[in-house]
Amino acid sequence: MSTVGKPIKCKAAVLYGFNQPLKIEEIEVAPPKAREVRIKICASGICHTDDHALSAGMASLNFPVILGHEGAGIVESCGQGVTKVKPGDHVIALCSPMCMKCKCCLHEDSNFCVDNDVGKNKGLMLDKTTRFSINGKQIYNFMSCSTFTEYTCVDEFACVKIDPKANLDEVCLIGCGFSTGYGTVLNTAKVKPGTTCVVFGLGGIGMSAVMGCKVAGASRIIGVDINPTKFSRAKELGCTECINPNDCDKPIHEVIVEMTEGGADYGFECIGKVDVMASMIQSTHHSFGSANIIGVPKSTDRLVMDVMWVLTGRTINGAFLGDFKASLDFPGLVQDAIQAKKFDLSKLVTNKLPFEKINEGFDLMRHGKCVRTVLIMDKCGKK
Repeated sequence: MSTVGKPIKCKAAVLYGFNQPLKIEEIEVAPPKAREVRIKICASGICHTDDHALSAGMASLNFPVILGHEGAGIVESCGQGVTKVKPGDHVIALCSPMCMKCKCCLHEDSNFCVDNDVGKNKGLMLDKTTRFSINGKQIYNFMSCSTFTEYTCVDEFACVKIDPKANLDEVCLIGCGFSTGYGTVLNTAKVKPGTTCVVFGLGGIGMSAVMGCKVAGASRIIGVDINPTKFSRAKELGCTECINPNDCDKPIHEVIVEMTEGGADYGFECIGKVDVMASMIQSTHHSFGSANIIGVPKSTDRLVMDVMWVLTGRTINGAFLGDFKASLDFPGLVQDAIQAKKFDLSKLVTNKLPFEKINEGFDLMRHGKCVRTVLIMDKCGKK
């Protein structure tokens, strides 16, 4: 029986308040309105940003809410006026959608649309309503897409069509984690061949940054993490050496400066802790180092720094989603993965869990027992 134009009842992981476990509930997803798309989510990665929101790291969040922003699936139906996708298309949901009309979207160095909900956390569609409800009560969405649900409804600009041959349980990571780490290396820092890079934090984003450094041709890639069980995977992906700060008898930035004869050419902070950001900045060369902040700290945290860190020539950059213009660049990233074989996304997926075990997936991440856990909502045609 066709579901087009009708509400769909499905399972979703609902968050009712900060620091609470996600609860699997039956919700109702209304049909898409004009310029909206309803998507059957097949797979969704668990990202630290989701835990950041769950644990009150964001300044505000409306409840109840459906988290998740790293998902891929198949278009179920479209509202009037949708032209970019059609039912049956395979898509990646976009946590950083782009209208491609505003000043930010049209600027060559920006990918942060004025209609982006990141930081605002309103949890509503562009028409200021939501398509999610439970027993008649509205549920808010998250980062314009909400992927911890079997079906989601997004504004047309919050999804992008991709090659149907791609494995959705891998390319879903392009929706955030992979593109964030990989893109910051290539688009923001613009790492040059033969240089030295240091990556702080070897989770999903950090490992993606390592992959980016390797693709860029860096000759030395130093991984830094307090969890040594990640080192073998990091070296497989491109690290030439790995360091545990707890094994050092001096501050880690001093160790790296000594190892690299003055500091790394490029540094990447992939954790979201301001003290680690300070260490990463100081680990880059004082005269020409490029320090790149990727991790998202708590909204109340403040980075304190000596102005001399930059007056001598070092630069500090921030990047969101690796400076990719998602709606334009993500289809090409998928092709780089499945055709050009520039990188192997399967190396980032260390765990796959059924949707119902979502809280277990968060525990794996919090205890450093995975690089990336992907929730499987539906096999979407796979045998």
